[in-house]
Amino acid sequence: MAPHPKKQDPADSLLQLKVTLGGSRPEIWRRLLVPSDIKLSNLHTVLQVAMGWEESHQHCFRHEDETYEPKAGSKGLGFFLPERNKDEAKVRLSDLVNTEGDWLVYDYDFGDGWEHEVLVEKIVPVGGAGARRAICLAGERACPPEDCGGLPGFDHLLKVMANRKHPEYREMLEWLGERFDPKDFDAARVDADLLKLKI
Repeated sequence: MAPHPKKQDPADSLLQLKVTLGGSRPEIWRRLLVPSDIKLSNLHTVLQVAMGWEESHQHCFRHEDETYEPKAGSKGLGFFLPERNKDEAKVRLSDLVNTEGDWLVYDYDFGDGWEHEVLVEKIVPVGGAGARRAICLAGERACPPEDCGGLPGFDHLLKVMANRKHPEYREMLEWLGERFDPKDFDAARVDADLLKLKI
């Protein structure tokens, strides 16, 4: 049996994360580097930018039997049982996941039900300052449009937009406001947006 990977001091390491939108086929995913000790509230902002969401719905993190949400009175409305809720702004990522293979769930938009698996692929030691940012290393495919109806709605949207003769094509195009390319993803563009964040 292989030895369990050694834990790193959160202040001296980055976590390489693979974030995958649950149920997406082909997979919609992002590979990120983030400081191990990033607060979950800041990780939420990173995930919004990296995936391409618009921060217009509620969210939470789930790990084992606990749920982590924005503090009540801000954007959080206590969606889950209060005794299971914890303030995401007071929890570091490394408090929950700190070895390769660890994972947690990031839920966004409880109506459409976008569930993301956040998997620790690798722990990257760093020395000194300069690691206080999130980095996008890679990814594939565009994020679904907001409010498209979850995976079933997204699948329908892709079917409609792939056929200009579909009876719903014009209506769907008008709703989108522009053509939607499901293969569109630019890691450099996302990384430039992440660079603007203060985490």
